[in-house]
Amino acid sequence: MSQLRIAEVFGPTIQGEGALIGEPTVFLRTGGCDYRCAWCDSMHAVDPAFRHDWASMSPDAVWQEVQRLSDNTPLTVSLSGGNPAIQDFAPLIQLGHAAGYRFACETQGSIAKPWFGQLDCLVLSPKPPSSGETVDWAAFDRCVAAGETAAQTVMKIVIFDDADYDWARDAATRYPQLPLYLQPGNDEVDPSVAVDPQVLADKLLWLVDKTMADRWFTPRLLPQLHVLLWGNKRGV
Repeated sequence: MSQLRIAEVFGPTIQGEGALIGEPTVFLRTGGCDYRCAWCDSMHAVDPAFRHDWASMSPDAVWQEVQRLSDNTPLTVSLSGGNPAIQDFAPLIQLGHAAGYRFACETQGSIAKPWFGQLDCLVLSPKPPSSGETVDWAAFDRCVAAGETAAQTVMKIVIFDDADYDWARDAATRYPQLPLYLQPGNDEVDPSVAVDPQVLADKLLWLVDKTMADRWFTPRLLPQLHVLLWGNKRGV
């Protein structure tokens, strides 16, 4: 089995966003990413400058840590990053499923992997214009196809401004089969700076008002619950 680059393993805590919001979860944050989003809040798992802080772990070693953290009680394990699609998580998923654990993965949809189809929840999160990245929709299509046998595949988009909102509407038109989750983005990504909950609430209200005025009733609108609770603190 190949080694996995792991930036951090933490939990159990709750999933803070998307389709599984509020669900008890152990998080595996992987090291390495093919994107450099302007508002990334996890640069410690993205920038190769932090690679010396990443652990090289076998799937067995990662699985043992998940079991330790969860007291061997099956729950959801979330693969995040960075971009977890860079690596092969099939062996870990097989170990966890055999013990009754569930697996979710969030990725931007730039790299498709066969193990997407083994997931209990595949979250495809294409990055809007404010990220500074450009989505390769052909690659995204391959990710959608790879996740066809997953128990659930959804699309989640972070919204920072009007341009992101309009872009999200176009993305939703491309993939009407994917349940859609929208959430306002957090402008303050410095972990040393406190997040103002009122600012986050105002941004969510802006998004609610905008979608309701447009009679766009397809997406579910959610806060970033983990940001409301812990700001940009790592490991929660």
